[in-house]
Amino acid sequence: MLPYFLNQMPKLSIITINFNNSSGLQKTFDSVFAQTFKDFEYIVIDGGSDDNSKEIIQKHSDKIDYHISEADNGVYHAMNKGIKKASGDYLLFLNSGDHLTGNTILEDVSRELNGAEIVYGNVYLVDGITKAYTGVYPSKLSFHHFVYSSLPHPSSFIKRSVFEKVGYYDEGLKIAADWKFFMDAICRHNVSYKHLNKTIAVFYLNGLSSLPKNQAILHEERRSVLRNEYPLFIENSNELTQLRMFKNNRLISKFVKAAKAVGLLKSV
Repeated sequence: MLPYFLNQMPKLSIITINFNNSSGLQKTFDSVFAQTFKDFEYIVIDGGSDDNSKEIIQKHSDKIDYHISEADNGVYHAMNKGIKKASGDYLLFLNSGDHLTGNTILEDVSRELNGAEIVYGNVYLVDGITKAYTGVYPSKLSFHHFVYSSLPHPSSFIKRSVFEKVGYYDEGLKIAADWKFFMDAICRHNVSYKHLNKTIAVFYLNGLSSLPKNQAILHEERRSVLRNEYPLFIENSNELTQLRMFKNNRLISKFVKAAKAVGLLKSV
């Protein structure tokens, strides 16, 4: 029999969506199956791929709790299908190509899933082969944060009940629905959250939202959401940005004057 505290651990659902990315899918599978923590269900939603993704899924079907391969209406339709099949207390979206940073990461994070509705960490971002950096997210979130940024879905553990409270991903958006979901959850529904100062997943900047040709769509979708659903917030955020710029300019001006006074800078 398991100790009492282990019996109280929340159940985790990992959801992977895929479409014609068999090499990325295998990479994600390798990461998930290598985890030392095994108390999770694994759900794979394939959009009717015509590469060898179906064969890879079938090969590993004994380690997958639910999988389906059929045409869908896009990324967020597939993610919503995964949510409907999930029975875990917390959901993690680790889409094809994404992978966890180490074999013990779920074991480490499972100890932190103790109440907050969204538990998020940092993400390692890879652009091409040689360019990479860690995206570090703040412990205190605000509307101003979401105007310019978001939370990383491969490093975010979301309580199943949050989707019941906030709603599923907006399928009317092609690229920005995960951003909208996080902003609505934090800024409109005031869900509780906790930041873990550890890098949880690796995310490759070659996906739908990262492609240069889709950046215009992403920005327009964000602007549309902000204009239509958060007009007063946007006005206040713009005022805050202008105030910060004003303060920064004054500080720079004071520094320049002081530097000139002691001879560090020469007047032109």
